[in-house]
Amino acid sequence: MIANNLRRLRKKMGLSQEKLARLADISLNTLTKIESGFAKKPTIQTVVKLAKALEVSLDELVKNREKADVIFSETEGITPFDSDKIISEYL
Repeated sequence: MIANNLRRLRKKMGLSQEKLARLADISLNTLTKIESGFAKKPTIQTVVKLAKALEVSLDELVKNREKADVIFSETEGITPFDSDKIISEYL
């Protein structure tokens, strides 16, 4: 879910992994792990930074296209509709 969305959105913006990592202020290693699917549950802080760098909502970044699932750690029970609350708490 997040891996595919992240790759799709990054490519849509014409960004390299290196450029997106810099824009999001995360390590290239972290971005690579998320995009490859190795890190399946990145922290909420990382997800917020990526969404902001990609100029998309959290739910657009993390949702499954078939199901509206939020898949990042530290937020069990949070729905995609809680995006504003999540952003205000972690930024």
